[in-house]
Amino acid sequence: MDIHIADERTQLEARLNEQREQILGILADLDEQEARERLVPSLTTPLSLVKHAVFVEKVWFHCRVAGVSRAELGLPDSIDESFVLTPADTIESVRRSFVDACAHSRAVAAERGLDEQFPWRRGPVDLRFIYGHMIAEFARHAGHGDILVEQLRARRNT
Repeated sequence: MDIHIADERTQLEARLNEQREQILGILADLDEQEARERLVPSLTTPLSLVKHAVFVEKVWFHCRVAGVSRAELGLPDSIDESFVLTPADTIESVRRSFVDACAHSRAVAAERGLDEQFPWRRGPVDLRFIYGHMIAEFARHAGHGDILVEQLRARRNT
């Protein structure tokens, strides 16, 4: 099936899945030290971007859509905390957490209609909005990751 002429839901899911793959791609070809390298003043590193993406998946799909509380999921209260790396965070563990979170998100979303509404601090949003938000969020962070990885690779060649 050509997703470019598919129904709305198929297109939204495909575009989100493309961005999820881009997020995973941030960690390709990096070693553990490079993945934790801070090249900007914030907590943003290649590894922390993917860890933050786990948080985003869980907040939007596991909390808002599925109705599970942040506390039950062990999620931090603030966005900034979602970038904090622990000694236990490795490329493989964070990658696995992201893949698992995405799989659960897909299962949760599959049971809902695009017009179904969910609570958000700015007012109710439908699943269509959530897909669009996730596509934009992950595209932005994948771009951040691309720049960081480009800088890390340039260091290797000097």
